[in-house]
Amino acid sequence: MIKKQSNFDVKTTLDRLENIAQEKGATIIARVNHANAAAKNGMHLRPTEVLFFGNPKLGTPLMQSNQLAAIDLPMKVLGWEDEQGKTWLAYNSPKMTFEDYNIRDQDAKIEQLVNVLDYFTEIATSD
Repeated sequence: MIKKQSNFDVKTTLDRLENIAQEKGATIIARVNHANAAAKNGMHLRPTEVLFFGNPKLGTPLMQSNQLAAIDLPMKVLGWEDEQGKTWLAYNSPKMTFEDYNIRDQDAKIEQLVNVLDYFTEIATSD
């Protein structure tokens, strides 16, 4: 798992991530606010959100190699506030994730996913 500390709160960080993803042509699939769901059920959870986004040009070739890869697509990034009030982003390493599916013919697409996630999360977390 890759983790990056953000200079912003969770909402702002995920807003920034969503914006850069859209600007670069990714489709936003869903944004899940776990803290709001907890609050609606009378429970407390520090800010915790997950953004799901993808691009069929990157994901489809992986699923063509092994349809089981669809369980880990589209990509998702978690934003949360820790016990000290720091905001973090985390996501699974595409290299590790798709290695589990024994996908050997899509190294270039996997490397693109690595670069895209790194780039998007750097912009989302930094000034």
